[in-house]
This record gives sequence, C-alpha cells and structure tokens, in this order.
Amino acid sequence: RSLPWRVRSSAKKKEYFTLVSEFMLQQTQVKTVIPYFNNFLKNIPNFQSLAKVSEAKLLKHWQGLGYYSRAKNLKKSAKMIVGNFSGRLPNNYEELKKLPGVGDYTAGAVLSIAFNKSYVAVDGNVKRVMARLTSRKKLSQHNLRFIKSKLLKFMDKNRAGDFNQAMMELGACVCLPRNPKCEQCPINKICNAYISGKPTEYPAKVVKKTIPSHFFVGGLIRVGNKILIQKREEKMLNGLWEIPMKKINDQKNLTKDFKNFIFNKYGITVKINKVFSAIKHSYSHFNMKLIVIDCEKTTSIVKKKNMYSWIEKNQINKYPFHKVNHKVFSLFKKKTWNV
Repeated sequence: RSLPWRVRSSAKKKEYFTLVSEFMLQQTQVKTVIPYFNNFLKNIPNFQSLAKVSEAKLLKHWQGLGYYSRAKNLKKSAKMIVGNFSGRLPNNYEELKKLPGVGDYTAGAVLSIAFNKSYVAVDGNVKRVMARLTSRKKLSQHNLRFIKSKLLKFMDKNRAGDFNQAMMELGACVCLPRNPKCEQCPINKICNAYISGKPTEYPAKVVKKTIPSHFFVGGLIRVGNKILIQKREEKMLNGLWEIPMKKINDQKNLTKDFKNFIFNKYGITVKINKVFSAIKHSYSHFNMKLIVIDCEKTTSIVKKKNMYSWIEKNQINKYPFHKVNHKVFSLFKKKTWNV
C-alpha cells in the first residue's frame, strides 16, 4: 500500500517517520493512523520539535488515537535521541531498546525499515501468516522462536525492511483472520494451512476474557457560557482533560451523590437541570457507561487551585480531551451551553 511513512525521504526523515509511525501503529489499525500521522508530521516535523513540544500540544495531536502513554514515551524517546545521539536514531539493537516504549517488535521494525538491518518484526499479522505457513496452531514461546528463525532464513538480507513490510502487508491484505484470500496469495503453494483446506484453523483462536462494564456519572457544569473541566491525574489518560466525572456503583442516589462529589472536590454547589441516558464508550479493558448530568453552578465556597478550569465552548479545541467527552459535547450543540 501507499502509506505516508513509506514515501521516499532523506535518511534523517525516514528515521523519524519510521519511529513515529511504529509508535502510532501499536495496537491501532493503519486506516486509523494515517490522518493522525499526517497531522502530527505537519505540526511536529522532527525529533527536535518533538523533544520540545508541550505535553498539552502533544496530547492534542494524539487526541482520539488512544493509548496516550505511547505519545509520552515517544516524546521521552525524542529527548534522549536529541540529547544523547545528536538528533539521529540509534542504529543498534541495545541502544534502541533503551528508548521508552521500544520493545522487541518496534526495535526490529525500526532497524529493518530505517537502517535495512536483518532483524525480524513479528506483529499480529506476521504471526498469523507464519502460523498458517508452518501449521502452528498455538503461538507458544517455542513456536514464536521457531517462526522468528524461519523468517530470518527466508529474509533477503539486502532488503530486510521490504521483507518485513511485505510480510505485514500479506497478513493485513491477503491472509486475513476470517475469509483469507488464499487464491491470491503468492505463497499458497507452500502454505500448510492452505494445503490442508482449513486455513482459518491456524492459529487456534484464543478465548477472550469478558470485558466488564462500569458506570460513571459526569456533569456539564455551566456558569454563563462557560463549563467546568478538570485535568486527569490518574495513570490512565493522565494529562488529558475531561468534564468532572466519577465511577459509581449505585444509581439510586445519583444526583445527590454527584452534588456531594462536586462540592467535596471543587467546593462548588450545583443545581441539577437534566439527567441524560448513559453514553456508551469502550476502552481496551472495560466498557464505560457515562450518565451525563446538565447542571449549573450556584455558589463557590472554596477555591481549589490547579484542579480545574472554566472554558467557553470555542475553547474546546485548545484542550486535549479523551474521546468520551466529545460524545458529551455533541449533546450540546447550541451557541451557548444551554440545553
């Protein structure tokens, strides 16, 4: 495929394109990454600018892509690259693995694609291709070592990056999890799974754990044309902004509990105007149901610093919010924050 990080460029740009794209592609589909990558490069074009960018701007350009620790690790890596390697990506495995967020797969991908070094890059697509090719049903550590040894044997050492990307493309476009396009596959004659007539049985499906659902209550707290937002301090989504919200176990005293929460945390009393049905949102490890309350500030007893901010509607785009907030904002589309 023609992808923006594959365009012909100088060695220095290729190093940057490769590292940024590999961070973005961790646990995220290519079609999702493309617009984020293009926008990121437009605003943060090199390691030097990435090392200096503010966390707010960084998270704003990552907003909606999820797994925000990737963005923070990417900036930390850029600072190390600028400070320790004169702004050039280290081209050996040991130094590359010292960069925050760089594991075995990312190191192999970067070394092969940016430097054409003979390292394999085994992502989910490549695992599936090789499991079918070698008729491995279980992706055990033993079988993964076997797969890596086979890949190194097959690899054209003069085109290591092309080989790794070709294997990824084979899995992404042809050797699909369901309904693989076996007739179009260039290696079907040596594929054990295809020859068996049961390609989708390889690798064996892993039974996924049931993802729990959690209820939250959140408030669009208004005063005039402004709303209250808070900056997250928890590990998950740290540094992003959100409307005030909390996890709840019991919905019986929803409004009373919410009022108490807002007073205890912000020193603010509110008047409830309307309670909306739950907004649904899914994260990797739980499903979220957020009950939204529209309310107005009535009094402010205590001023608690550095915990929250009052913003106008036209300021939303200046702050990095996690995705569920935009679902909340879509409920309030009028020129003011009035429902």
